[in-house]
Amino acid sequence: MNIAKHLEEDVRRYFQAGDYLPSESELAKRFNVNRHTVRRAIDELVFNGMIERQQGRGNMVVSQPFEYPLHAGAHFTDNLLEQGSLPTSRVIERGLTRANDKVAALFGVLPESSIIKLTTLRKIDGVPASVIDHYLSDVNWWPAVKHFEVGSLHHYLRDKLDVQLTRRSTRLRAVMPTKTDCRLLQLPSKTPVMAFKTTNVLKGTDRIVEFSSSHTRSDLVEIVLEH
Repeated sequence: MNIAKHLEEDVRRYFQAGDYLPSESELAKRFNVNRHTVRRAIDELVFNGMIERQQGRGNMVVSQPFEYPLHAGAHFTDNLLEQGSLPTSRVIERGLTRANDKVAALFGVLPESSIIKLTTLRKIDGVPASVIDHYLSDVNWWPAVKHFEVGSLHHYLRDKLDVQLTRRSTRLRAVMPTKTDCRLLQLPSKTPVMAFKTTNVLKGTDRIVEFSSSHTRSDLVEIVLEH
C-alpha cells in the first residue's frame, strides 16, 4: 500500500489550507502500520510542498496549486473534477473572424478565410484560472457553437455535433500578463502567467480543427508531464 499516495489524495479531496492531518497514531491505526511508516509517508508530502510540520501542533496542509496532467487526452473539466474541485467555464466573447497567416497555415486554408473565434474564462472553485482564445476551422459548426455558453467546449462539440477532438501539440512558456489578463484573472501585474498554444485534431485523423491560445495563472495551476 502506498500510504503517501493515499494521504495525497485525501489532502486534495477533503482538506483545505490550514487544516491539520489526523495524528500519526490515528493514521497508523487506519492503515494498520507503525508510526514510523506513517512518518515516512508524511515526509514525502512535506517534500512535495503539501504539508508543513508545525512544532507542537501537528502536520498542516498548505495552499497548493491544482494539478493539470498534460497528455493527448487531457481535459480541464475532467481532470479537476477527479481532484474534487469545481471547474467552470463561460464564454465572454464569440463570433466569426478572419484567419491570420499563422492560423490559416495550421488549418490548411487561405489567409483571411472565415473561422470561428471564442474567448472563454475558466475558474476553479470560483477563482479565475485562465483566459482562452479558441479558433475553430469549420464555420459549418457556427449555428451550434454560437449557442455555447458555459462548460466544456469539447464536451459541447461532442454532444451537439458528434465531433471529438484530441490534443496534437502544446507549446508552453512564461510571459508577463496583459492588462486584460490582470483584470480577468484578478492577478498582480508582476505575476507571470503560463502561455499555452495548443492544436487539436479530429479524433482518428491528422486534421487540425482547433487552435487555442491561453494565459493561465502560474500561482494556481501546476502542469504535470506524464511519461
